Amino acid sequence: MTTYGTNQKSSNDLAPKLEYITRGINQHKRSGLATRRPWKQMLDLGSFNFPRKLATVITRIRANTVYFQTNYTIVVLFSVFLSLIWNPFSLLVLLALLGAWLFLYFLRDEPLTVFDREIDHRIVLIIMSVITLSILFLTDAKLNIAVAIVAGALAVLSHAAVRKTEDLFQTDEETSLLNP
Repeated sequence: MTTYGTNQKSSNDLAPKLEYITRGINQHKRSGLATRRPWKQMLDLGSFNFPRKLATVITRIRANTVYFQTNYTIVVLFSVFLSLIWNPFSLLVLLALLGAWLFLYFLRDEPLTVFDREIDHRIVLIIMSVITLSILFLTDAKLNIAVAIVAGALAVLSHAAVRKTEDLFQTDEETSLLNP
């Protein structure tokens, strides 16, 4: 008996579609990590001037934070790293947490599986965020970390406000993030 021309559905017909979707999510996470812009472009002295209007400042901050997102994250994390040099235990805790984030969230191709159950990436994100904040809160470097984050954020906002945006090349996805 032939089944030529019939449409037989198997239980795995959905698997390729889900794989395609999750591959897209993983590519998006990886592309977010991979979009570090050249430091030479970020620090080009010819691209700095003080804006005359508040609207220009806001527009520049929005555009530059999207375009230099990974660079700005590195700046803030470097600020936290520098603040923890004088507190080696907290620095080791931060490095261990960074390793856990990389292993459990950022560099994972497939969903995390615990006791033969897949854990959604949003659950991993929430749990890792709570654990990170809790552990850093328990270290003796609370004030150091808070000051470093504020200092890093001020440096980022200052750069984003005075960096001209006319010479930035953005993809359609980055442009859509600017226009909600």
